[in-house]
Amino acid sequence: MKKYSYIGVAFIILIFGIYAIPKIVAKFNTPTLIKIAEVPNFEFTNQDGKLISNSFYEGKVWVVEFFFTTCPTICPRMNENMVKIQNEFYGNLDFGIASFSINPKHDTPEILKAYAKDHGATLKTWNFFTGDQEKIYELANTGFTLFAGENSDAEGGFEHSGMFALIDKEGNIRSRLDEFGNPIAFYEGLEPSGVQMIKEDIGILLKE
Repeated sequence: MKKYSYIGVAFIILIFGIYAIPKIVAKFNTPTLIKIAEVPNFEFTNQDGKLISNSFYEGKVWVVEFFFTTCPTICPRMNENMVKIQNEFYGNLDFGIASFSINPKHDTPEILKAYAKDHGATLKTWNFFTGDQEKIYELANTGFTLFAGENSDAEGGFEHSGMFALIDKEGNIRSRLDEFGNPIAFYEGLEPSGVQMIKEDIGILLKE
């Protein structure tokens, strides 16, 4: 009888392991997303000519980029990757995207609307912003610490970061830690690895 009891216990342990171990491993593999900073208040005009503030994104997980429509270098790749992120979470009303033009004198709402259409940006919670250039630069360089500026020697006349910022439902910039325990702060918007990483972390924040 003891032999059969031992077999039964072993069987139960085996079944438990099959179902429990993957969950335990997944728990330890889930990145910890720390708070980097709080997004400052802003209000700019979107591609539909509407004034939109940061309150639009309350209760949403959202991604931020700085770009300009005539950018001949990294912007097309950034927005191609942003569309991939859009498609991953399409239909989720708790997800949004904010793209701020660093050349607002050229990028009017009409131009931004055409750009969004041409690049497959169909998410209703994806705003393309234009407005006062100094305020947009202040938001980029001070609010997010994502560099943006004019440079006559640069292709297109402007320079900016190719990174994406990830924002939680409370309006905090969040990021995972690297292998040394330091915050990565922002996500690479030009490489598949960065896109995959931010997709994973969006999913984590959506569950918070």
